[in-house]
Amino acid sequence: VTAPVTEAAEASWEDVAQVDVLGLEVGYRLIPLVDKAQDGDLLRRIKGIRKKFTQDMGFLPPAVHIRDNLDLPPSAYRITLKGAEIGMAEAHAQQLLAINPGNVSGTVPGTPTKDPAFGLPAIWIDTALREQAQAMGYTVVDAGTVVATHMSHLIQQNAAELLGRQELQQLLDHLGKLAPKLVEGLIPDLLPLTTVQKVMQNLLDEGMHIRDMRSILETLAEHAPKTQDASVLTALVRVALGPAIVQQFYPQAQELQVIGMDKELEYVLGQALQAGGSAIEPGLANTLLNETRVATEKQERLGLPTVLLVPGGIRDLLARFLKRALPQLKVISQEEVPGFKTIRVTSMVGGRA
Repeated sequence: VTAPVTEAAEASWEDVAQVDVLGLEVGYRLIPLVDKAQDGDLLRRIKGIRKKFTQDMGFLPPAVHIRDNLDLPPSAYRITLKGAEIGMAEAHAQQLLAINPGNVSGTVPGTPTKDPAFGLPAIWIDTALREQAQAMGYTVVDAGTVVATHMSHLIQQNAAELLGRQELQQLLDHLGKLAPKLVEGLIPDLLPLTTVQKVMQNLLDEGMHIRDMRSILETLAEHAPKTQDASVLTALVRVALGPAIVQQFYPQAQELQVIGMDKELEYVLGQALQAGGSAIEPGLANTLLNETRVATEKQERLGLPTVLLVPGGIRDLLARFLKRALPQLKVISQEEVPGFKTIRVTSMVGGRA
């Protein structure tokens, strides 16, 4: 007797697995951190991170999808963005992480490692050593805090990627209820949604928030009839947001202590741009990078903000060029600085301060 043939089900759209925008995968030893039945409060902390991000950055990011992954080492966790890994580390649920902020008076027994969010030297220690480590100057946190802080840091770093068309549309819909005239007539009459999204992403990519949507949309509406170029529009929006940009880096200062650039070097870069180039000639690029690194390190030694002040015409080029090598450096244009602020050059690129 031949066995009946069971016909395989046809493939359908239901078989297409959607990639989570934000994901957290945990090894089996970290499951207690995300299991409410075992008093795991990582879910609550991640909700808190998402709420704080929304308040700080000005839009609601996608929810974090959490799941266990038995292919990971037991104490490992992995943070993903659109299916790609953006962070991976180990956390020990039964231990504490003692982080050395740079001024500890001794060492404690444990497993040396690095704090996954900021790369500071750290040690996984037994819970009984908490007070001893704190007395020596260590910052002591539990495994849930380690994962949550790492997640928070990576979400901030990748804010631009998290503002998809859906998130932007939700933001505009919300804004439309509060200030309908602000949104009406801009999209799609003056600008397509994709251009507005690109401007917002450009701002987020340089660590800026988009809370002041009134100024952003009013500036776009004013200049959209003259240009549809997202880079040009971003520069115009940055000028409108100038006071907020400066306040972000100099919260209370009347005098801005900045890194300046030699006039001759500014001229050479400006000429290169006018000649139609969007990249910097290799020899000049090397010198520029080395000199900027030295100036940035000097600012850090002086305990000053690492902010480079340049003419508006070359700001975008320099910001893009320097971002990968010197992520801590912020590049602002002279046009973004409010007139009532005074400027003092404390370090110099291409010359002497």
